[in-house]
Amino acid sequence: MVEVVAMDSLSGTARLQVTILTNASSFPPPALEWGCYLPRAAVMALAPPMQVCPGPFPFRQAFFTTKGNEVFRPSCHTFLLRHHALQETVTLAVGKEKFHKSQHWGFCNNVRMLVSDDKPGIGGELLLGQKVKPKYSAFPKEAGTDAPSWVAFDKQVLSFDAYLEDEVPDKSRENYRIRRYKIYFYLEDDTIQVNEPELKNSGLPQGTFIRRHRISLPPPDEDQFYMVHHFNINIDIVFYGRTFKIYDCDTFTKNFLKKIGVKLNPPRQCPEDPYMKARREALDYMEPLRPYESFDTLKQFLEYDGKVLRFFCLWDDSASLFGDRRELVLHYFLSDDTVEIKELIPYNSGRDAMSLFLRRSKLPKYGPPGIYQPGQITDRAVLNVYSGLLEKRVDGYLLDKYKLGKVDQEFYKDSDLSIGATINVWGRKVLLCDCDEFTKSYYKTKYGIENFTSISCKAPPPPKIERKFPPYTGFGSEEDSLRSCIGLVPTPHKRNFKKIAEKDSYGNISNILRFFAKLITDKCADVDRMFVISYFLSDDTISVFEPIERNSGFTGGMFLKRIRVKRPGQEVFKSELSEYIMVQELYIGARVNVNGYLFHLLNADEYTLSYMEKNSDKFPLSNIELALQKLKEVESRSREIKQVFTAADCRHTKVVDFNTFRDLMMSITVGKLTDHEVITIARHYRAPEDTGPDVNVLIALAHEQLKKNTFENFDRLLFHCVYLDREKKNTLPSKDIERLCKSSRLPLNDDLLGSLLSSFEDNERQINYESFFSALNWRMNPVPELEATSCIKEKCEDVWLGMPSPIPVKYISYLTLLKDVFGLEEE
Repeated sequence: MVEVVAMDSLSGTARLQVTILTNASSFPPPALEWGCYLPRAAVMALAPPMQVCPGPFPFRQAFFTTKGNEVFRPSCHTFLLRHHALQETVTLAVGKEKFHKSQHWGFCNNVRMLVSDDKPGIGGELLLGQKVKPKYSAFPKEAGTDAPSWVAFDKQVLSFDAYLEDEVPDKSRENYRIRRYKIYFYLEDDTIQVNEPELKNSGLPQGTFIRRHRISLPPPDEDQFYMVHHFNINIDIVFYGRTFKIYDCDTFTKNFLKKIGVKLNPPRQCPEDPYMKARREALDYMEPLRPYESFDTLKQFLEYDGKVLRFFCLWDDSASLFGDRRELVLHYFLSDDTVEIKELIPYNSGRDAMSLFLRRSKLPKYGPPGIYQPGQITDRAVLNVYSGLLEKRVDGYLLDKYKLGKVDQEFYKDSDLSIGATINVWGRKVLLCDCDEFTKSYYKTKYGIENFTSISCKAPPPPKIERKFPPYTGFGSEEDSLRSCIGLVPTPHKRNFKKIAEKDSYGNISNILRFFAKLITDKCADVDRMFVISYFLSDDTISVFEPIERNSGFTGGMFLKRIRVKRPGQEVFKSELSEYIMVQELYIGARVNVNGYLFHLLNADEYTLSYMEKNSDKFPLSNIELALQKLKEVESRSREIKQVFTAADCRHTKVVDFNTFRDLMMSITVGKLTDHEVITIARHYRAPEDTGPDVNVLIALAHEQLKKNTFENFDRLLFHCVYLDREKKNTLPSKDIERLCKSSRLPLNDDLLGSLLSSFEDNERQINYESFFSALNWRMNPVPELEATSCIKEKCEDVWLGMPSPIPVKYISYLTLLKDVFGLEEE
């Protein structure tokens, strides 16, 4: 049942009620309403009653809404409307929301034009009978791939061989030309590119004929583009008015076209260009292969392009006036057998820097060969030139196949170059001295050469001319006088500031070696004079100081100021520099001549002996290993030596004093050991000494402090000690006595009190308090007062407080020495 419910006069919208037959099993019983748009003419033509017959289903009601010429169809059911003679089929799309009509007019390149041909009809869907022209090639879908064409066909191109008949007007020899092309079809975006292969000496612009882009079909289908289905073999295809005839394609293109269902036509032959055929025949006639040889250098160029042999050469031109030895670098280019030579110009040589010594060219073996006329040196000799007088004129020339007038000229090849060979470079004899690694590998691979011994390009050094200087004049130092002879402007002598900085005195390190010496003289008054010789390591200077001794009759003090001392026996006025006394010449027992005074070195201080032992490489007499090596030479008398040392140790203390040890060592080695070596052995095997302070000195210091503070409460301290001594042993721990002294405010500092306690305690750290406090009682047990030592300081560079001990070591453990040297164990 169809019923018009309402009608809008402005919008032309009508609402209709439709009764629809439907299946009760697939739809719920209540009636549903659908809204749709029908054409105005169809609504106005409909008159009640109207029957809607979708089939043998129960009736349902629906509503249609029309607006203009658009139809709203929300369902997918098709209804047949019957009204008298009017019969119309209406398709209802259930859920559809877009019912707009496509835009017919638009802009293309800012020009108004009809653009609705390629657009669908209603709501973006095609109308009945409407077809949309495809924009890109459509390929058959295969299982397993949904990638777009620009991904699936990336870098895949179809290649077709085609030719074009190009007309040539106004020429009698040819009417047309056959031009061959390559047509490339890119599957990813349906673009086409046409290239023309380059032909030698064609005289035509070749290369890219049509750049890559999409090409439209010829009229009347110019609104469409070429696709893959438009291509085949043995067909004609038109690009921008030019007809290309495809005669073949490559294997990939054939297989691809077969896969997409294109039936391939049989290929055909490309016709030959008549002009190129005539030209080839003329060239074959004018340049026969026999009896003339061909000169094909392209293979050599392609094989050896960029490969260069490099040789280091020498041109000795010293025989000519103002000539010298000149170093060259020869480059041999394997691509065309040419030679280039460059010169290595040293700095400050006085020569102008030239880019090339010989420009790149072929180098004749026997040059200079002379001057030739132009055209005299050629590959082929031309006898005559001819031309025909017929209708088809033919030009040509006759060649001398016997080469009667050819001038032979021999050039250097790579086989002529080797290390040690002399080549002729336009009259100059150049010696090949060496080559680089690439050149060596090239000759080793091609010619099997293994020997590449290089020749020195450097000139032998000129004979050294000894420079003689005038003798020393006596004015100033020798170094300053020598500097005035070296240059026009005298410069001061350069001192070794690095040595001065390293060996300068700093902190407790003095870098000064001091020796105790005695003057050797025949004068009775000077026999007992003692001196201190100081050697400064920073600048190798020596100073001599005489200690002041009262009532000696000598002033004492500075004997020789700090200067460098020359060795005796040298000439004063000579050209060479004088030699000076070095530190290696100073050791205990040596005799040193200092400006005419002969000194005997008796002893040295502790710093000097320690420094010499640490630097035993410079002072071999302080090397304990070398000293023991001399002692091992008398190993056969080891038993006798042990008996001698045992007899000298009458108290069996296993040690001997230094004087006894020195006398025994000198008698055993028969003078092979020097005094310095004996001292080195004695210092190495010396017995440990008791370095603690004397008890009497400590008690005297304590009495002095107690007297100043008038402390006399010793009876009270003893009373406290007796009270603490519960066991009546007359001893207490040192800690208890120290605590008692501090609580009683005994006027002694901590260091002095600790030294006194350590002197009176036994092995169990117990102290007899009666003896301890009786020793501190300055009233009952007084001790002599200490005498202050007076130190005389001289205002000079050397300050030696007191006299050095003549005995470097007190006692030596001889058993340890015998065990290390002779392997004798203690019995």
